[in-house]
Amino acid sequence: MVCIRCQMVVKDELQKLGVNYVYVKIGEASTVENMLPEQLKQLDKGLRKSGLELMDDKKSILVERINNAIIELVHYSEEQIRENLSDFLSSKLNYDYTYLANLFSEVKGTTIEQFYLAHKIEKVKEMLVYDELTLTEIAYRMQYSSVAHLSGQFKKVTGLTPTHFKSLKHKKRSALPDV
Repeated sequence: MVCIRCQMVVKDELQKLGVNYVYVKIGEASTVENMLPEQLKQLDKGLRKSGLELMDDKKSILVERINNAIIELVHYSEEQIRENLSDFLSSKLNYDYTYLANLFSEVKGTTIEQFYLAHKIEKVKEMLVYDELTLTEIAYRMQYSSVAHLSGQFKKVTGLTPTHFKSLKHKKRSALPDV
């Protein structure tokens, strides 16, 4: 689950099955009682109709939690992290960062840092398209040390400068699951 609509789908499917839940967050859900195998099968079937899937492999679940923590941090949080990404993920997920980084790279074929950067650049694209903030304000919000640093990373990832990207008539943005 990478968006609020996905959370709504999961809540709806749980309600259809008569399963009481404690919470449904981006990437995870907790039920009051353990679900029966048939309920899990029905939940998975319902989720797949909406393009979601039930995960039960511990490594895949942890990678998905890393994925969701980064997406939530970059796209849905107004707060800036006060620590570096490795410390943030380690404390949020209660695992050593080296383990998280190795597992993520093994499963996703990219590093956590590359994934984080791709999402930051996607968020910058969104901010540029909305045209409400200056490049300086965007650099500050996205925790870049300077506009030059933001511009350099933006060009490295997209092949375009932020200003050139902003001037394009058909702005190419990616859906979050595709980043």
